[in-house]
Amino acid sequence: MAVLDITPAIRIAGILAPLFALRSSDDLGVGDLAGLRALVDWAAETGFKMVQLLPINETGADHSPYMAVSSAAIEPSTLEMTPERVPGLTPEALKEALAKVDLGLLRGGPTTYSLVKPLKLQLLELAFDNFSRTELSRNTRLARAFRGWVAAQAAWIEGYGLFRVLMDENSVNERWDLWPLEQRTLETARAWLAGQRSTARKRLDKRVRFYKWVQWVAFTQWEQAKVHAGERGVALMGDVPFGVSYYSSDVFAEPDLFDLAWSGGAPPEPAFRDDPFVAKWGQNWGVPLYRWDRHRETGFRWWRQRVGLTRKIFHLFRIDHVLGFYRMFGFPWRPQENADFVALTQDEARARTGGRLPRFFPRDDSDDNHRGLNRRDGEEYLRALLEETGQFRLIGEDLGTVPPYVRPSMTSLGIAGFKIPIWEPKWDGWLVDGADYQRLSVATYATHDHEPLRSWWDRRYHATVEGPGRPEAWDQMVKLTAFAHLHMKAPEPWSEPLHRALVRALFRSNAWIAVCMITDFFGNSQRFNVPGAVAASNWSERLPYEVEKWSQMPELREMAAAVKAILRETDRA
Repeated sequence: MAVLDITPAIRIAGILAPLFALRSSDDLGVGDLAGLRALVDWAAETGFKMVQLLPINETGADHSPYMAVSSAAIEPSTLEMTPERVPGLTPEALKEALAKVDLGLLRGGPTTYSLVKPLKLQLLELAFDNFSRTELSRNTRLARAFRGWVAAQAAWIEGYGLFRVLMDENSVNERWDLWPLEQRTLETARAWLAGQRSTARKRLDKRVRFYKWVQWVAFTQWEQAKVHAGERGVALMGDVPFGVSYYSSDVFAEPDLFDLAWSGGAPPEPAFRDDPFVAKWGQNWGVPLYRWDRHRETGFRWWRQRVGLTRKIFHLFRIDHVLGFYRMFGFPWRPQENADFVALTQDEARARTGGRLPRFFPRDDSDDNHRGLNRRDGEEYLRALLEETGQFRLIGEDLGTVPPYVRPSMTSLGIAGFKIPIWEPKWDGWLVDGADYQRLSVATYATHDHEPLRSWWDRRYHATVEGPGRPEAWDQMVKLTAFAHLHMKAPEPWSEPLHRALVRALFRSNAWIAVCMITDFFGNSQRFNVPGAVAASNWSERLPYEVEKWSQMPELREMAAAVKAILRETDRA
């Protein structure tokens, strides 16, 4: 495997693209590993040294990569469904299955998960049945490789396999608290399985084996993708969410590691003033809090396993909401109850929850002693992760309400944080110049949760020429153009010269890694997620062009050539 030099000694540039959003010529309605390989090839040719993805763990009913049904298992829809990549999948079986599908409808618009996921599982089931007959029954080299892999992953895959089968038994519903009582814990579910009649038990055992096999195929494909990226000189950056879904195989199998009485989230922030609940109470994500005393007793086994698996398929990984390691904001109610609390006063909310209100865990930052203890705890937990990842592989998403001790703490550990220019004001209100960013940082204009740069600009431009919000919008536009070393005297609409100047300013910064979201590269307004919104467009939007055709399209070829020149000019090539 190629060894990549990805230390802060050398500044690099990267591209952020959600895998589901990629289009490729033979995909089945969602971005997959064939699309990722094409993206890596394009990135290498353009001069990018890193490709950043969102979490790739198996998702549940809402398809959010940040609410996966397992912290370890990979989402099967990411797989490339070809006979060359899936053991046991024959060309005939593939052709026959696809003949029954309207591929034009499937590939034409956003991802329709209700069609995509069953189709890919059907193909995997066909392949597994064939693999069982031709490989497992004869104990071939591939069969031994599969069995050996399952044995090595027993710590997580045993619980996951049974959980995934029970989801199927309960209408593909991950809400284990709605399952029959005898299925709601790993221990009782095993007893329930053992008590089934022979025919039923054999069917269920085979289904458990199938889901383990799918994960073997998934990790094999992803490890091959990492090798390909390394050979092209491109690092893959994965994403490890701090929280884990309440309805996950992790909570099902090891509930003692989690505090299920509290629901994790974030405190109120000015940026979400348009949302009445968030403005008043904060963001209630619904993730359980961690029982850090239990994790400490195990030597942080669960966390080490989690980042260890991520390291197998990524060169770098971002911890989403790294602030949670220092202290976590918790709610004494589940997100489904948020609407009931919007209009309540604190006293009314306290009466409804038995005296409890949202607060920080294990303690707030109200005094020096608390701040010192929070920093100590956070560094203990993060050092355990760093022992698994190695130096300069872990990157912390440190956005939001950031305590003053967090960034110095991360720097002391060698963990890069984020710099979003519009959120980096100086004492005088102007934006910090990119040249003054600390080297151990990642600079970007937007993450997957933010609106693209183009729509950010368009909204403020229209506000300046149409009325409401004019002074604030104009001020923000002036400051961002000043960051790009431009001097705007009057409101200007989005233009290609402005687009390239903003990209140049990002790459000119002193940050170790400068990341351009794919929509900011294109200069379009496509958005992948609106936090807090329940919408079909979340996590399903796809880019308008097939990756293999990017280098052939005049407008994209021209932008790629401009970016390649900017990368050379800014010493990131």
